[in-house]
Amino acid sequence: MRFIHSSDLHLGKRFGNFSGDLPSRLREARHAVLGKLAEHARLNGVETILLAGDTFDTETPAADVRRQALTEMAHHARIRWVMLPGNHDSLQATELWALLAREAPDNVILATQPAPIDLAGGAILLPAPCTTRRPGRDLSEWMDGAATADGVIRIGLAHGAIQTFSEDAVGIEVIAPDRARRAGLDYLALGDWHGAIQVDSHTHYSGTPEQDRFKHDRSGVALLVDIASAGAMPEVTPIPTASFAWRTFDLHLLADDDPVAALNALLPDLRERRQTLARVVGSGRTGLAARTALTAAIDRAAPDFAWLDLDETGLATLCDVEDLDLIDRAGALREAADALLAESADPSRSAADRAIAVAALARLYGYAQQVSQ
Repeated sequence: MRFIHSSDLHLGKRFGNFSGDLPSRLREARHAVLGKLAEHARLNGVETILLAGDTFDTETPAADVRRQALTEMAHHARIRWVMLPGNHDSLQATELWALLAREAPDNVILATQPAPIDLAGGAILLPAPCTTRRPGRDLSEWMDGAATADGVIRIGLAHGAIQTFSEDAVGIEVIAPDRARRAGLDYLALGDWHGAIQVDSHTHYSGTPEQDRFKHDRSGVALLVDIASAGAMPEVTPIPTASFAWRTFDLHLLADDDPVAALNALLPDLRERRQTLARVVGSGRTGLAARTALTAAIDRAAPDFAWLDLDETGLATLCDVEDLDLIDRAGALREAADALLAESADPSRSAADRAIAVAALARLYGYAQQVSQ
């Protein structure tokens, strides 16, 4: 049995924390994953794609999101798509699953019941659909007692946490880590965790095929799974599916470092930047002039990226009288600079407030340098 295991497509995700055309680009990339999965299936002789929950981002996806997803699946008629309800699109969304039942093409199987599904080729699928967003129990437990004929490959399909592996940090419905062993599964295909991870040789999270956050900091994949026969060790191969890369760069500076050179050494090649969302996390210590230069370098590079941001919270700024003199030696600007410097070093203020004061001081310094040039 050879199949593709994917999950957490979150079709229709809004990405409201971004602006401009980026949210629409990210949404389109998630839809395009369906075509990529189908192409991998064609190239690898695969007839079945398992979607282990959260195909849709909400229980009420827009009609165009739902219909266009089904149309794309129907376009690849040779492939059988198996769609499991996850916690974001659980069976509690009765209207959604009723619509899907009416609209789904013949090559889409809705795994809405905890009952065996014959995949042909000597394989049986045992799905554990999410009944609600918070089921409160291990929905995969029924697999232990599910009877199948001798010599049949047993594949489990579930969505949720194993131990601490949960995107929503809940533990009351933890899937038994040894469920594959207990239920005699040749493979347990899991969804929920957004990074690909192997729990044991028979149990895998595929991760989301298209990243949607910086948490996992690696490109999305799906898993190509080969099982020679019942009882055989599955061969699991990651296959690339992502259009966008979400990357975090740690920029640690010492007082004498050139922050612009250090930044340029971290950032990816120009050709990669349009499809990269990048977060630069500053730490260490730097002077006011160097910090201002770093901020300016970020501003210059930002248009090359899908999104680029500098987190300066952990970057301490060294400032002396000479730096403030370059802003102004007296008057309102100097008073503002003195006040911001005092706030940035005030232990009674929160770290966030001190960071805001430092950023404002650096901005003021930058404006003063622009005026003087």
